Amino acid sequence: MAPVARLRTVAIDCPDPRALARFYADVAGGTPEDDDPEWVVLQLPDGPRLAFQPAPGYTPPEWPRADRNSQQFHLDFDAGSTWEEVEAAQEKVLALGARLLQAEDKEGWRVYADPAGHPFCLCLIERP
Repeated sequence: MAPVARLRTVAIDCPDPRALARFYADVAGGTPEDDDPEWVVLQLPDGPRLAFQPAPGYTPPEWPRADRNSQQFHLDFDAGSTWEEVEAAQEKVLALGARLLQAEDKEGWRVYADPAGHPFCLCLIERP
C-alpha cells in the first residue's frame, strides 16, 4: 500500500523554543531557524524537521509513568555501534544539559531527559 503522506515535522512544546532547538542541533546536527519567536525549526540532516513552540504552563513529562503526565513522545538517536561509542555520546549530551533517566544497557538503548524534560534515547545502531 502506498503511504498517504510523508512526515514533515515533529512539533515539540517547551518553555524555551530557542534553547531546546539549540540543544537538539548540538545532539543531531542542523541549524535552528528562529526568525519567529513562536516557532523555531531545526532541519535534521537526512531527516525530518523538529519544531519547537512555547507552551505556557508547560509541565515536563514524568517518565516512565503511565498514569499521569507520561512521556508524551520520545526521540531515538543512533549513537554508535558499540557501547563505548554510546558512552562517548552520553558524556556529550550530559554536558549539553541532558539528564540520565535509565542506564540499563541490555535493551540496546539508554534513556535521558532533554533540558525541558522530554525523554529521548541514545541507541546502539542496529546491525542487519
